[in-house]
Amino acid sequence: MDSPPPPPLPPATGQGVPGVVADPAARPELPGEAVAFLGLGALGTPMAANLQAAGFPLTVHNRNRQREEALAALGARRAPTPLEAASGAALLCLCLSDDAAVRAVLVEGPDSAIGGLAPGSLVIDFSTIAPATSEALAARLAEQGVAYLDAPVTGGTEGARAGTLSVLVGGSERDLARARPLLEAVGSRISHFGPVGAGQRVKAVNQVLVAGSYAAVAEALALGSRLGLPMAEVCAALREGAADSWALRHRAEGMLAGRFPLGFRLALHHKDLLIALEAAAATGLTLPISERVVAMEAELMAAGSGDEDVSALARWFESPTTAARATPRPQQRP
Repeated sequence: MDSPPPPPLPPATGQGVPGVVADPAARPELPGEAVAFLGLGALGTPMAANLQAAGFPLTVHNRNRQREEALAALGARRAPTPLEAASGAALLCLCLSDDAAVRAVLVEGPDSAIGGLAPGSLVIDFSTIAPATSEALAARLAEQGVAYLDAPVTGGTEGARAGTLSVLVGGSERDLARARPLLEAVGSRISHFGPVGAGQRVKAVNQVLVAGSYAAVAEALALGSRLGLPMAEVCAALREGAADSWALRHRAEGMLAGRFPLGFRLALHHKDLLIALEAAAATGLTLPISERVVAMEAELMAAGSGDEDVSALARWFESPTTAARATPRPQQRP
């Protein structure tokens, strides 16, 4: 399903505009290769806007065609199908919700992008999907001479708008070198971890860390609130010590106020965490904290919070059934 509408695009010109990379003239030796971008959700829209601002010739397509309009107003060409978007594109970018969406848009069906990709083109997949799916797609594309990088990102909508995402890349050094100018238009750190699938494996590790840190902040805030503490002052003090984290700095205030501005959808994090749990199970490893967070997210999704930010984990502690849940009580101190 389509994600909620992305935030409004920032202006496309001018120095120092939040959410848009610097003047394209400041980026030397742009490749000039035609780019197609498929998937204009909360991350994809600002990423594509930064490519447009950086001077890349850009074609866009999204299942909900209305989401193409803001980018078209900035100069992007619209395509009615993935196939037509890919036709003539040297670099094809994907930023889609899950494995099924990536397969459908890229290789399945008469209008999928693979029908328009020419030998020698390169697919850069920013989606978060299973490593095995990335590997299978790379093998399928290679049959017709098309290269593939898995390049999931982390940094949320804030990083997408500012062009400061961390890009986690799997694929060949040669393909990464070709893609690097494009990647540097959307991210401030480009890290190469090995062959196709490696980027997705690192993203799984990232999502385990996100699960633990967000849940820990939500739990700590719930405890402090129940203890009647002045939580704004508590958070300010704890940010200066060992308990500091990105989630504490950037999400605690919203959690305390019951506001969950969208950085990354809870339902998508739940999907990503299931990928991490599957990867762990394949190695014989148990991830008890991630298993607990997956269960919490499932409850919140059932209650209608799936389209909210991951920080909506704080809602779990507000539920009237929280106290009634079958959670083992800690042993009493002697």
